Amino acid sequence: MCKIIWGGRFNRATNREMAEWCANQIWPGQDKSFENFTTMGVSHHGRLIAVVVFHNWQPDSGAIEMSAASTSKRWLTRKVLHAMFAYCFEQIGAQIVVLRTAPGNTAMSRIMKSYGFKSYRIPRLRGRHEDELINTLTDDDWKSNKFEVKSHGQVKSTAAA
Repeated sequence: MCKIIWGGRFNRATNREMAEWCANQIWPGQDKSFENFTTMGVSHHGRLIAVVVFHNWQPDSGAIEMSAASTSKRWLTRKVLHAMFAYCFEQIGAQIVVLRTAPGNTAMSRIMKSYGFKSYRIPRLRGRHEDELINTLTDDDWKSNKFEVKSHGQVKSTAAA
């Protein structure tokens, strides 16, 4: 059974530990870190298997960036997906989430596409010889994606164009 663990300002030590864990998974041996962040971890049988770091929050534009790492495919359940995006869109009032990925990460690209993300390939963003995908999800696309509608009974908007 997966359990969600929140960091943040009320759990500062856990917040810092989970951000360090995530950074070490993403950039092993590079001594990189996040600044001004909140974390959400997922444990399975008491062992941390995934962390999402919410960072670069821009309240004026309503944009937030997410970075995530995991050691297991078991972490990304519907409950976890809902919690991740409910934090962004319902709790802090974001209107768009940004997630950066490598173009070769086909598994994550499939998940994001099915969840409603739009992807943009930016040449050289990871360095001279490596592109990066900037993936965005708006609050409107989140509310109407098939997982939210199916899991939480929300009705998809049918507003006229």
